[in-house]
Amino acid sequence: MTLIEIMIVMVIMALVAGGAAFAILPRLKEAKVKQTQQDAKKIASAAEMYLSEHDDCPTVDKLIQMKILSKKSRTTDAWENAFAIECDDDGATVKSAGPDKQMGSADDIE
Repeated sequence: MTLIEIMIVMVIMALVAGGAAFAILPRLKEAKVKQTQQDAKKIASAAEMYLSEHDDCPTVDKLIQMKILSKKSRTTDAWENAFAIECDDDGATVKSAGPDKQMGSADDIE
């Protein structure tokens, strides 16, 4: 093989790898969002259980301490941000800051 043939093969391999990455990366973000939504629902269910017996809004640590939420449960979102629990008359809402890690922006996840 000549040097030119090797370079052509390497360029073709780079193009294939780039195309695969272009197709996979958006799916990775979607998977992280779905996982975070599932984790938030689990924590919200635990918070609702807590609210049925107590008057104050729980934290994730309090839910684990009271063994309403398992220690093995994910307590952070897919981007390693802590979940925020908000309580009102309708119950508990669990929020994640989302991919930009800024609470109160358009990509927050409930």
